[in-house]
Amino acid sequence: MSQAMTLARPYARAAFAVARDAARLPAWSDALAFAARVAADPQVAALLGNPKLTRDDALVLLAPDAAGEEFSHFLGLLFDNRRLALLPEIAGLFDELRFEAERVVRARVTSAAALPAAELETIKAALRRRFGREVEVETAVDPALLGGAVIDAGDVVIDGSLKGKLARLQAALAH
Repeated sequence: MSQAMTLARPYARAAFAVARDAARLPAWSDALAFAARVAADPQVAALLGNPKLTRDDALVLLAPDAAGEEFSHFLGLLFDNRRLALLPEIAGLFDELRFEAERVVRARVTSAAALPAAELETIKAALRRRFGREVEVETAVDPALLGGAVIDAGDVVIDGSLKGKLARLQAALAH
């Protein structure tokens, strides 16, 4: 585990606890995602490390308008502890905690071409049955797969791509 993830974990847990207690998990998830995207921008990242940056300026830059006072306090805490650069890791860990609490599995479906909505729904239904949880699917296209798809759902990877099948066939023939 990277040092950034180790440093980010207590902040993510604290943010999760505050958001859960306030019944605002989706709002906090959105606000953290926004702040993480902003903080990850190279120009902003350089600015966040500047000692002349004030707390108020950082909050204006990173907090979405509808985030709420508790979120601003959280960002202020990160500013005071010089941890604003950890926002991308904090947002990722927060979402992991949220999806675990809401019993949601995140899956990434990478296919050689864009999948029709009906096929995507079929994949989601199969994943729901397999994991016994709701499934949130993110899609991506990688023409290098040649055909089929690769499904990455946490610890489970299902490679149904033509590229993967060819690689397995080549390995079997080599032995």
